[in-house]
Amino acid sequence: MQSTVLADDNSPMTVRNVAGLALKNFSTRSFGRSADYDSRWLHLSTDKTKIKNDALATLGSSAPRAGAVASQVISAIAAVELPAIQWGDLIEILLGFLNTQTNANLRIATLQTIGFICESIKPEILTVRANEIPTAVVHGARKEETSSDQLAAIHALYNSLESVRDNFEREVVCEATQNSAVQVQVAASECLVRIMGLYYDKMSSYMEQALFGLTSVALQAVEFWSTVCEEEVDLAIEAEEAQAYGESTENESKNFAQVALPEIVPVLLQLGTCISLLAGAVQDSIAHIKSNDWHHRDAAVMTFGSILEGLDPVVLAPLTAQALPSSDRHDTIKPDVHLHALISALVSGLSDEDHPRIVSNCCWALMNLAEQLGSFHSEVQTGPLSPYTEGVVQAFLRVTENPGNEHTFRTAAYEAISAYLSGATVDTIHVVQNTVVTVLNRMEQLLSLHNQGLCVDDRNNWNELQSNFCSVLIQIAGKTSTVLEDAFLVVGALAAALVINFSPYIQAFLPFLYPALKAHEDTQLCTVAVGIIGDISSALVPQVAPYANQFMTVLLENLQSEVLNRNVKISILSGFGDITMAIGVAFEPFLETTMSVLRQAGALQPNSLDYDLMDYVGQLREGILEAYTGLVGGFKATDVVSVLLPYVDSIFELIHRCFWDEERTDTQMKLSHGLIGDLAEALTGSPQLKQSLMKPWIAQELRAKHRTPE
Repeated sequence: MQSTVLADDNSPMTVRNVAGLALKNFSTRSFGRSADYDSRWLHLSTDKTKIKNDALATLGSSAPRAGAVASQVISAIAAVELPAIQWGDLIEILLGFLNTQTNANLRIATLQTIGFICESIKPEILTVRANEIPTAVVHGARKEETSSDQLAAIHALYNSLESVRDNFEREVVCEATQNSAVQVQVAASECLVRIMGLYYDKMSSYMEQALFGLTSVALQAVEFWSTVCEEEVDLAIEAEEAQAYGESTENESKNFAQVALPEIVPVLLQLGTCISLLAGAVQDSIAHIKSNDWHHRDAAVMTFGSILEGLDPVVLAPLTAQALPSSDRHDTIKPDVHLHALISALVSGLSDEDHPRIVSNCCWALMNLAEQLGSFHSEVQTGPLSPYTEGVVQAFLRVTENPGNEHTFRTAAYEAISAYLSGATVDTIHVVQNTVVTVLNRMEQLLSLHNQGLCVDDRNNWNELQSNFCSVLIQIAGKTSTVLEDAFLVVGALAAALVINFSPYIQAFLPFLYPALKAHEDTQLCTVAVGIIGDISSALVPQVAPYANQFMTVLLENLQSEVLNRNVKISILSGFGDITMAIGVAFEPFLETTMSVLRQAGALQPNSLDYDLMDYVGQLREGILEAYTGLVGGFKATDVVSVLLPYVDSIFELIHRCFWDEERTDTQMKLSHGLIGDLAEALTGSPQLKQSLMKPWIAQELRAKHRTPE
């Protein structure tokens, strides 16, 4: 029996390992087949008690690897039996093992087992032991225990945090961050990161006692303080929104980052990471950071870019004056005083070829400047950046001529070019035109290399450059993307810009579009191709009618594909509405089939235990509602609008499901309310529609204004 082999200390470790994995795989769950595996184990005719006892006995094996395998076997069985109200004494047995003072291997393997069980089982199943588990685990993490015991206990605590909730002492984890063993420090720091993410509002006393000094394990300290800052940025946003509505916030920021600023800034400057999160969390208080070492200068440039995003101009003015001296002093930032020095310094940094990371961060800082001061309205004649746009873009283009891309500085330069072009004012339109010509010339040269025999590195470089070129062109039209998909998005952008004037090019483009629509394995490409149909339909309007039959045929074939990602199919449903809006009554031949597909898709019900399915059903319903909205809009105000009447009931069935689904989204509600209004307008005077609109649940929903998203 495999469990006997696992428990036999005389068997070779490789054999015991295989036996343990076989037991684990027999009882473990597989995605989409968990019920089958559960049933197979629960109805096993073999003596399951012997298997479990052998696995428990192996936890104390003299070979630590055998104990580790046994812990996986036990946790796999527990994941099946505990939810089925079986093996009720397991946790009690494991807690008893932790009190064994003579067998360190048993204690360590038991801690691993408890952690695995807590990770794989829903917290409510362990509520009976909610106090005992954390007490026992934390006991193993005390500073009086060995480093091995502490490490195992910290790992177990990390896996059990969502199960134990408030029932553990955080001081022990704080103490472990100061352990002499680096592995324990790292594990404890990682554990604190998760604790902060789960229990921010309960951390005040522990932060005051121990955590403001958490900088000894640099990488983990960065992750911990990044988590703190993310929480406090979110809380600050919530507070602003609550204040705008005259309400109080449910959770209040403790300003941990503000208090810890003097201790954590040196570490963050050395690493040059996550400083933007800190700037967002403490805002104006970070304005005093500066350094001379090039490593610190690199971080300072990145910090300056973050500051440009968030600081109040009054606070930023003296900082700019200190960093970029000027003979004049002002209480607020004035472009004619500060911008020249700032942009000159950053552009100068673009030529620092010896330190490509500085070049990358200078690009990023300049890009933030463009996003803050650029103009995104075509009618604006000039702006603060107008005198600098041509020189800055030329500097970026010089950077992009470098054949390397260390620290992605070349990619950062192209992204910055996109920012300056998309925010260009009327007086810099010539810069946009010249840059587009330059990019197109580079693209033409690059395409000439496409059929040459390129090695893997050259091919990756080719793809990266092509993506950058397309991104610049797309950004001008207000969009973003990657490589082959970029070319399609460029076409979509051109269609949106040219509208009816795009029609001469559609015949040349369709031979490329249809293969992309049929590339079911390439989710991203297929998604973009489906979106292009919507772009073309919206651009050509009635002139797209000759192509509607081909479009609908391939889209309906895609819906039947078992390979195509289901999220792409949601986009296809929305696309039906786009086509109908474009061709109107010409869509009638496809109406019955389309409505049948939408009705079947709308009947899919979510499973409250399957969160992925719940999210998918929510997105699916939004796509169907968008399709219905387009269909109604396409036939509205036409002589054949009555063809919609046979489908009114199925439309209202979906709206009813959305109204009474506890997990409904704001988007679903907005689309549902809008669709009711569209139907009422399109089918005015219809007795059938009037009967549907008189149903009590509709009147109840429309009266409940507080449920309508703002």
